[in-house]
Amino acid sequence: MLYIFSGLPGTGKTTLSSALARELKAAYLRVDVVEQAMRDSGKSIKGPEGYIVCYAIASQNLHLGLDVIADTVNPIEITRQAWRNVADSNDTPYVEIEVVCSDDREHRHRVETRAADIQGFVLPTWEQVRNRQYDVWDRDHIVIDTAHQTVEESLLTLRKQLEQWRRK
Repeated sequence: MLYIFSGLPGTGKTTLSSALARELKAAYLRVDVVEQAMRDSGKSIKGPEGYIVCYAIASQNLHLGLDVIADTVNPIEITRQAWRNVADSNDTPYVEIEVVCSDDREHRHRVETRAADIQGFVLPTWEQVRNRQYDVWDRDHIVIDTAHQTVEESLLTLRKQLEQWRRK
């Protein structure tokens, strides 16, 4: 199974996706880690390079029969379709999960007070998060609103949504 996480920075996407990865013992791909490693090696990131690396690693792990959790902003239809293509090319089911924080004050607070957990990684400012291109979804997907919820509550909500999705 490919679990495709999407959402703006500061919504709780990484916290939730990494918690699910630990629970499922799934391969976990975080584009921020890949892109920072590329920067650390001297590579300039100007486009989809980090995503392309993640697609390839995800494909290999799916081919091995492993569940994969992809943690990326996944802001535009092209990247969303690319993730679906990775699953389809491996005859693997997938689920798309968008993580949102519907309370702008809470979202802003998270963005402005969090600390980077990747050495050398520069977190986006609230202004950058607000001005980032993020296409409206045009297909059915799971939405998890983390506003005013603990990580445990959000994970429980996600588990329930995944169970409903599996029954479809």
